[in-house]
This record gives sequence, C-alpha cells and structure tokens, in this order.
Amino acid sequence: MLTVASDIEVLARFGRALADPIRCRILLALRAAPAYPADLADALGVSRTRLSNHLACLRDCGLVLTVPDGRRTRYELADERLGHALDDLRTAVVAVETDRTCPDAEDRGCC
Repeated sequence: MLTVASDIEVLARFGRALADPIRCRILLALRAAPAYPADLADALGVSRTRLSNHLACLRDCGLVLTVPDGRRTRYELADERLGHALDDLRTAVVAVETDRTCPDAEDRGCC
C-alpha cells in the first residue's frame, strides 16, 4: 500500500506544479535548456520575486533542482524524463476547445 500512496503523492505534486500557468511556462523553458532566475524572469515577463516563489514551489515538488555556478545558481529539470513527460502531456490532449472548461468546473472547482 505504501507504493500506491507514494505514487499518488508524486502525481499530486506534479499536478500542483502544473496547476499554475507561470509554473508551466517555467517548466517548458527549462525543458528547452537550464537557465538562471534573472534570465527566466526576463524571458517570461514576471518579476524576480514572483519567479522565485514559483521556483521554490517547483523545487519543493521535486521537479527542478539548483546547480551552483560560481556566484550564481542555475535551474534545470530534476530529471530529463520530466521533459519527455511534459511533451507527452502537451500532445495527449489534442482536442481542447479554448473557450470551454470541464462540464463540472463550477461544481467541482476544477479547470
């Protein structure tokens, strides 16, 4: 039973990370290449403070890690398989209407 609980926790963490559009954009940017926070903030058009909060969330979820680089810290995906998973997720949902949410969105608080 412990394995199932662990699997559920991993998926919940991944879902939590993907629940915010800025975190999705960060993950997609890091999928392309490791980056420094200041460069990510500029590329995504968000403040460094806001980016820092999202990077902390992604670190806590175990999806990104920091790599010391002299006096700077670089961020990258924690595992290259995450890049493949992001690609698979992006292409798995092929027929999404941009003006629609789940039918139960209001009742269940999803989407």
